Amino acid sequence: MIKELLGHAHISITANTYAHVRLHLQRDAIERMGDALDGPEP
Repeated sequence: MIKELLGHAHISITANTYAHVRLHLQRDAIERMGDALDGPEP
């Protein structure tokens, strides 16, 4: 359904696009979690 809504010709285009975005979101979340666990900088 998403492939069709976005107008992608192949599901691989949709999957590759969103897998790439997902990796960035995961990295950002990991960095934020690390910052939160480290506490404020002195």
